[in-house]
Amino acid sequence: MKKEFSIKWISSRQPRKQRKYRYNAPMHVRQRLVSAHLEKALRKEYNKRTLTVRKGDEVKIMRGQFRGTRGKISKVDMKRLKVYVENAKMKKVSGQEVEAPIDPSNVMITKLNFDDKKRRKFLARKPKKEEKKGEAKETKKK
Repeated sequence: MKKEFSIKWISSRQPRKQRKYRYNAPMHVRQRLVSAHLEKALRKEYNKRTLTVRKGDEVKIMRGQFRGTRGKISKVDMKRLKVYVENAKMKKVSGQEVEAPIDPSNVMITKLNFDDKKRRKFLARKPKKEEKKGEAKETKKK
């Protein structure tokens, strides 16, 4: 098994290889790995199912100890592939409260943060494939 990251790697059923892929992934791939589902209203509006999570997005935690908790994302940890939500806090042994690391697959984005111009432009684009599919359906009906 190769030690370095490979773009040609497709998938494997072996958990060790899946973990290796995630741990050795470069930053441009890690960015995709910190993505979360969109709420149904946002999904319809932007014609996207998932988006990468950004600091400032409002999310709802769907799984785990903090299920149902809503809050803003205060930090995205690209090294550990975790997100930190303001209202999801746990106590340390010393009594100090810290934000709990949450896997981005366990949250749902309820409100997007548009401080970034690139994100605005990305969401403003209309997908070309869907337009073509819509046109094909209309011609078949006639």
